[in-house]
Amino acid sequence: MKTREEVLTYGLSFKDTYQDAPFHDENWQLVRLKKNKKAFLWTYEKDGKLCINIKVDPEWRDLWRNTYASVLPGYHQNKEHWNTVILDGTVPEKEMKRMIAESYDLVCSGTSAKK
Repeated sequence: MKTREEVLTYGLSFKDTYQDAPFHDENWQLVRLKKNKKAFLWTYEKDGKLCINIKVDPEWRDLWRNTYASVLPGYHQNKEHWNTVILDGTVPEKEMKRMIAESYDLVCSGTSAKK
């Protein structure tokens, strides 16, 4: 995954999701859950690089960061629970999809756990 369109299309393939631009800035495109409006996938360009922010289980957070130089603590988000991934092609597509799916699952499970 190297383009915003690829990432957004994959994020929108999950059940009950929609795309949002909450900051009135087209640079920031999010994919949210319809039920509670929580975002599990953020896309944006920073310093000329396309990035995504995804929720991560703290147990896996450091594994991703240590395995790939393009996985960093979440930009503008809680560094314990969010990772930023620079879409520079260094993270295999299979792993990108896994991280996005896990982010979706974490945001979904957070909603059911509260009820």
